[in-house]
Amino acid sequence: MHPVSTVTVTVPATTANLGPGFDCIGAALRLYNQFKFTRLEADAATLLSITIQGTEAARVNTGADNLVYQSFVKLYEHIGKTPPPVQIEIELGVPLARGLGSSATAIVGGLVGANCLAGAPLDENEVRRIAIALEGHPDNVVPALLGGCRLAATGLIDEPHRHGERKEEWEICEIPWHSEILPVVAIPDFELSTEQARRVLPTQYSRADAIFNTAHLGLLLRGLETGRGDWLRVAMQDRIHQPYRTALIRGYDAVRSAAMASGAFGMVISGAGPTLLALAEAASAPTVVEAMAAAWKDEGIMAQVRSLSIDTHGAKTFNIS
Repeated sequence: MHPVSTVTVTVPATTANLGPGFDCIGAALRLYNQFKFTRLEADAATLLSITIQGTEAARVNTGADNLVYQSFVKLYEHIGKTPPPVQIEIELGVPLARGLGSSATAIVGGLVGANCLAGAPLDENEVRRIAIALEGHPDNVVPALLGGCRLAATGLIDEPHRHGERKEEWEICEIPWHSEILPVVAIPDFELSTEQARRVLPTQYSRADAIFNTAHLGLLLRGLETGRGDWLRVAMQDRIHQPYRTALIRGYDAVRSAAMASGAFGMVISGAGPTLLALAEAASAPTVVEAMAAAWKDEGIMAQVRSLSIDTHGAKTFNIS
């Protein structure tokens, strides 16, 4: 592919962890951020122009520290080239700092846009490796890039031309998601930073807790594949992160009780929160939406609650010229 002058990239929101899958599993949702990259002339008066639209646009950095641009630059550094002057137009559809992977959309959007403008020197696997390195863990950036529900694990791979040497590599596994299982996201009007949510976690866990989460993650994968609600009701339980984070989310217990009473199979914290994610059968999803919204309203908290289907495409490019 030859270098291009303009490209638009859409990247889906993501929900990570899904209960017991802390830092290793995530799913792409049909909620999007859009990024348009236009190469400017080499003698342009400015090297960078960023414009942003959306309800939270005023809160996003429009300078060189913008995460989309930092990711754009990182790809050019990786291929050993100087990034061109660029105009970036951002349309926000994914709420910021709510546990729906907004930073992952920025990283993936910046990398994919840069790769297109540079003539696609990197394949999908190479872009994925850079994205994981920038984010620090794979659970959001991998489904944002690839779509679907994805499990990521590292393994030591033998280097064929370097005797005795091994390198760590990511193995990505697609997780089948039954069409009758719908995610319901409840997005409150307050934020919770990932840093704050990580600070409350312990540095060590018991063997019993490790075994508990291993078993429940295995059951979660089978529940998602088969759509069996009895398995999902048990599988979404967790002992690694949620017991420590629920106190940070006002109204958590009330919203969970409402979700379960209205037919949800289970409710978990989406990513680091504060968005809450319930899984429900398609037929009962509207009732779950209403119940979760009403519960948070009773707590004095306004929330956007909606059922979303799984995005199966990941980052998409169009309007390439």
